[in-house]
This record gives sequence, C-alpha cells and structure tokens, in this order.
Amino acid sequence: MSALIVQGRARLGGRVDVGGNKNAALPVLAACLLTGEWCEIDNLPRIRDVDVMLQLLRQLGADVVDEGGPRVRVRCGEVRTSVPDPVLVGRLRGSVLLMGPLLARTGRVVLAPPGGDFPTRRTISTHLQALAALGARTQPSVDGHVLEAPDGLRATSMYLEEASVTGTETALLAAAAAAGVTEIRHAACEPHVAELCRFLRALGAEVEGEGTFTLRVHGAPRLRGAAHRLDGDYIEAGTWAVVGAITHSQVEVAGARAIDLEPIVAVLRRMGVACDVSDGCLSVRPSRLVAVRSITTGLWPGFPSDLVSLVTALATQADGRTLVHDWMYELRLFALEQMSGMNADLFLCDSHRLIVTGPRTLRGKTLDSRDIRSGMALVAAALAAEGESRIEPLETIERGYAHLVDRLAALGAHVHVAH
Repeated sequence: MSALIVQGRARLGGRVDVGGNKNAALPVLAACLLTGEWCEIDNLPRIRDVDVMLQLLRQLGADVVDEGGPRVRVRCGEVRTSVPDPVLVGRLRGSVLLMGPLLARTGRVVLAPPGGDFPTRRTISTHLQALAALGARTQPSVDGHVLEAPDGLRATSMYLEEASVTGTETALLAAAAAAGVTEIRHAACEPHVAELCRFLRALGAEVEGEGTFTLRVHGAPRLRGAAHRLDGDYIEAGTWAVVGAITHSQVEVAGARAIDLEPIVAVLRRMGVACDVSDGCLSVRPSRLVAVRSITTGLWPGFPSDLVSLVTALATQADGRTLVHDWMYELRLFALEQMSGMNADLFLCDSHRLIVTGPRTLRGKTLDSRDIRSGMALVAAALAAEGESRIEPLETIERGYAHLVDRLAALGAHVHVAH
C-alpha cells in the first residue's frame, strides 16, 4: 500500500482535463457483454475500477484490445463462464452490473458479494428486484447471489422501490436483451444513466425516456456492436473545482458538460466561489468563502452525494456555520470526522448530518482514505492545511481519480508518494 504525502498551503494554478465519466464507463463496459460483435469505447478514464472491470470481461471470455490509453475495443463472441472471478468482484461494486448481461447470454449468473466502498452497508436488493421482474429466479446460496433464467428474460412493467442508479442500470441492461417492451418506473435520472441509454440504442435496443423517471425499453433479440465516446466526468470536474477553491487558487477544469455541472456550480456559488462555465471549461478564481445554511444531497438533478465530502472540506474554510446533510449514505460523514484532528470544527449530529464551522486553520495529520470520495476530500483538506499530511492508502483514491499525483504536481501542489 502507498501513501500520499502532501505539504500544504501551496498556491495552485493551471488547467486540468477530466476523463470520461467513471459512473458511465462501468455500465457501458458491462453492456459490451450483450453482443458478440466489436464495441469501441473512447475517453475511458484510466482508473483502478475500470481496470478491474476490463479484467472481469477478459475472465468471462471477452477479447479486449487495450493499449493503456483512453480507447479500448471489446468483443465477447463467446461467454466462457457465468461466474465472475470472486476476487475481482470483491474489489468492485460495479461488478453487479454484469448480472443482467450474463443472464441474457448464458441464462445464469453466480456473483460473489460485490466489494467497493462500504460493501456491507450497500445492498443490491433493487438489482435483484428488477431481475426477478424480468423473469430471473434466485437460487439459495450462502456465498453470494445465484440467479437463473433458463428460458430467457422477458419484458415486463416494473416499479423500482428505490431510484438506485446501478439498480436502474441493471434493469436497463437486462431489458435490452428481453423480447418485448419493458417499462421501468421510478428510474434514476443521472447523466450516466442517460448515457447508458444512448449506448444501448447504438447497440440496437430502442430506449425512450432517458433523463426522466420512466424508461421504456424495446428489447432486441440480437444486438450489434457500436462505438461510443464517454461524456466528461462532472464529479471529477467538481472535485478539481473544490481543490482550486479550498487553496484560493485559479484553476481551469475542462471536459465536462455545462448542463451536468449546474447542480455543482450552484452550490459553489452559494459558498462564495467565483466560478464560470463556458466553452466546456469550469474556471475557479480565488474567493472569499462563506458558509451557507445547509447543503443537502438529492436525486438528480439535486446536489450529488459523490461531492458531499468535498464541499464539507471546503466548508471548513468558509466564514460561518454550514449544515451538511447526506441522507443517501452514512459512512462518508464518519470518515470526515478525521478532519477534527486537523483542527476542523465539526459537530456530527447523526450518521447523516454534520455541522461545519469555519474558517479554521487546518493542520497536517496522518489520515485514512476509507473510500474514494472522502479520501479525495481529505486530500483537499491537506492541500489547505499547514504542514505535512499523510493520506493512505493512496490506492483507494486512485480507484476514482486517474494519475492523481501527477495532476496535483502539475497544478503546483507539493506532493509525493511514499511506500
């Protein structure tokens, strides 16, 4: 395991280009299993989670042409097994997205418990509900999930009890291969769900209603290959904007769509961050940060939970008191309690609400990156702090942020890796 060493209080500056949307890359790669023809995916983020998904595709039988750049080609002419490698599955929450395509191709899937951030607190009940509605039968198992659909998947009408992003994507992936018309109500509306809809359409499935709470999928008996370029990652863009704002620096972040950035920019501006979006670039300038009454996560187009950790770090440098409320997840806020040891003024109301009072002079400390987003928030706090911080393991953060150390150094941060 590696650690990121950060010497704080450096003034940053320059431009960062974000890669493709991580949360779109995983379901789009999983969708490549639905066809035996070549698919080409461009603007792929070269992060650890994507590399694990590519390893899983190879293990299942796919030919993967990957030269380490932003473009890969995938063809799964024959599925060799319906059992994804349990070790790899245990490293990737997104491995759950393989269930629908494997049921469609083989009529069976045996999936070990998916890993990723806080795996014991994140269930896949919505995914199983969707697959059951499409005709899959769950078999008893003590080591994960065994599902069978020997007669194939069948179109249906379903209501998702939770507007889960990956649950909606699981339903879409399975419905694309089910003959007939499937209607999915209470679907997630996030941009990466809409992007999967567009890719499935390119494969030959007719999908209506992208970006709304109701999706209609006309399944195709045989799907074709397709080429697709991923949209820029708006969560990564928001992350780099916070890095610029918390260090009172001038930073330009390019590559994300302006419409996807709107919920993020709205909150940053309320906090006093001087920022503009034009020509595909989010520009952040040195600002006097101010507290806001509350920041609450929400279903799209609400403020994304993936950025709540970052704005919490930013609030430590804002004048006044801010209530941060993440009703979707618990443990991210617990992870951020580590900033108290950096001299942050934090009051944890409960597992979903945190009061931040600022501005406070943060001090460097050894920190534990327990998940991707709170780990990156601790990096942002370390950049603003006096003295040296050590954040470990670095590998956790690199699951979601490619070339992190090089990009920080390119902006002028004083960082290095310790082993």
